[in-house]
Amino acid sequence: MKRDELRRMLTEAPYDALVLTSEVNRRYATGFHSTAGAVYLSAKQAVFFTDFRYVEAARAAIGDFEVREIGGKSYTAAINELIEQDGVKRVALEDRMLTYADYTAWATALHATAVRLEDGVGQLRLCKENDEVEKIVAAQRIAEQALEEVMNDIRPGATEKEIAARLTYLMLHYGAENMSFDPIVVSGANSSKPHGVPTEKQIEAGDFVTMDFGCIVDGYCSDMTRTVAVGHVTDEMQTVYDTVLNAQLAGIAACKAGVSGHEVDAAARRVIAEAGYGAAFGHTFGHGVGLEIHEAPVAGPRMTAPLPAGAIVTAEPGIYLPGKFGVRIEDMLYVIEDGCIDLTEAPKSLVIL
Repeated sequence: MKRDELRRMLTEAPYDALVLTSEVNRRYATGFHSTAGAVYLSAKQAVFFTDFRYVEAARAAIGDFEVREIGGKSYTAAINELIEQDGVKRVALEDRMLTYADYTAWATALHATAVRLEDGVGQLRLCKENDEVEKIVAAQRIAEQALEEVMNDIRPGATEKEIAARLTYLMLHYGAENMSFDPIVVSGANSSKPHGVPTEKQIEAGDFVTMDFGCIVDGYCSDMTRTVAVGHVTDEMQTVYDTVLNAQLAGIAACKAGVSGHEVDAAARRVIAEAGYGAAFGHTFGHGVGLEIHEAPVAGPRMTAPLPAGAIVTAEPGIYLPGKFGVRIEDMLYVIEDGCIDLTEAPKSLVIL
């Protein structure tokens, strides 16, 4: 149970209780999604506070936290009652998730000394448990099913916005809770923009179409990118595509627990640089995925910390040639002791529609 993991963290921490107010960490702790609420956890009590809108659903969904409705009280007043009951002297707040103003307001209102939680919950979230991996894989399979169907819609005359809307519809149709992020669908010269926004541009014969998308299942995100061609490709387009694919495979081969994010990134970056496109790969090889679409750990040039077993990171090198085209291929990798498991099953060989 996440409650027990968090409680074990308390035994090693310089505080007596913690308060989680961010939406993502509340969901991590309780498994329940709401736009309003707060978690209080001490050695003696585990309570999820929320308001009238969510209390019935929360009581039905949450088994390891007591659910209380705040009624006419403020969250700080309700939590102060528990602080006084428990004799708490120091309480940890999410300094990395709250704005400075919110952190200050909570610290001032609580009847205990506020201390920084720092990366406490983040470190727990870093390594996924089996049920978390299953949710991410379920989200990935939905995204892959949507990709398979949307291939039928990619043709000259279709617009980037239409393909993005179709992907969104298909992922929801097949059971997604929501999108991990707004789908990126860019074609032709627009595909040189790594995070381009879908436009009314019509897809043309000879275009690359890059689609970066994912969805959410029970709070957990998937993330994938595929680049396809329409009609035909030039020799340069084929060379760039092959280079990106080979770079991704090199990064995947280097990825295992204990290897730094820098080393994984470097394995892929070396392939692209040796092909003469080093300046055209300007982002990191990958990032963590979980309850958030971008979370720790990162596989990038400045990341010297070892990747832990249980982390899920993306593998997404790319080459972007402004005014011409771009290519990105992205999978999700589950890091294990002796390598990694590619959670993405969608084919990666170049598809020409």
